[in-house]
Amino acid sequence: MDGKTADIKYQRENIRFLRRFLGLTQKDFIKTYLCDEDGKALMSVPTLSNLESKGGERLNEVVLSVSDQLGIDPTYFMIPPEQFVEKMDLLVPQDKQAMTRERSGMKKGSINQNLNRLTMYFAEQIFDKKLKKGDKIESDRELAAKLSLGRSAVREALKVLEVLGMIDIRPGQGMYISNNENNFFVIPLSWSMFLNGSQVDSIIEVRNVLEVKAAQLAAKQDDPDKLNRLHEISHRMHKAYIQEDYEEFLKGDLEFHGCIAECSGNPVIFSMLQTIRNLMKYVSGTGMVEESQLHDIYEEHQRVYGFIIAHDSDLAAKAMEEHMERSIMRYDIKE
Repeated sequence: MDGKTADIKYQRENIRFLRRFLGLTQKDFIKTYLCDEDGKALMSVPTLSNLESKGGERLNEVVLSVSDQLGIDPTYFMIPPEQFVEKMDLLVPQDKQAMTRERSGMKKGSINQNLNRLTMYFAEQIFDKKLKKGDKIESDRELAAKLSLGRSAVREALKVLEVLGMIDIRPGQGMYISNNENNFFVIPLSWSMFLNGSQVDSIIEVRNVLEVKAAQLAAKQDDPDKLNRLHEISHRMHKAYIQEDYEEFLKGDLEFHGCIAECSGNPVIFSMLQTIRNLMKYVSGTGMVEESQLHDIYEEHQRVYGFIIAHDSDLAAKAMEEHMERSIMRYDIKE
């Protein structure tokens, strides 16, 4: 590829990257950057589409018009696309992005929409076996360009996914799909719960229903390994309670509920309850009001555990329902 051919290829790819970064359709891109003083379009959508995919004589016209309106040097469009993407935030800072949205008549995408697009992207990658748990994912710059989102919007959505336990962000190393990648298949509930703080009461109600169902199903569990694990957790909680080791007791409390969800044999219930637990860490303080309540929790757990081991699904569900009702008062919810 000679220098001139490379320049043309870079220009058309970088124009396409810029348009997607700004979240503009080809029609909106023309409306924003390729109209005369009277607002008349300088080219049609098919023409722009052809220029983006194949190049052509009018490509330079597009580059000069966009460069002029954004106030950037047109030679930036001649650098390799990977370098262009890295400079995107410098070339089009937040104020220019806002100007673009205003001129195109588009509304700023909500975090819900951005989170939807991001999680659907990862879910598709997992379905297509291009990603699996533990795999490193693209940088926020690459994701922003690929999904036609602003980099700041991508960062915000990624932080939500981390809180929900769907990805791991490791400072200095990058971002990785969580070892619990099944979370991506219950994300509609996940992002709705996380983003709507005003719905905490409804979230707790959903959690209670799932916990009760999990206990009912767990009482039908006949896998000795899973039941033995529940026994071990219950024993550790008993020991922590006797020794007044509150930190270990609360750790066991989380494991106890997680094990019951696992014993239910329903992976969706398990994943949804895991997501809710992550959320409750975010919207609550310690999770407990005072240490004196640990006695009640211990007794309630013992009842649930006893009925599960006895394989009495109705009484296990009833005991869990009572435990959940009493637990509501133990959360110190943040406004």
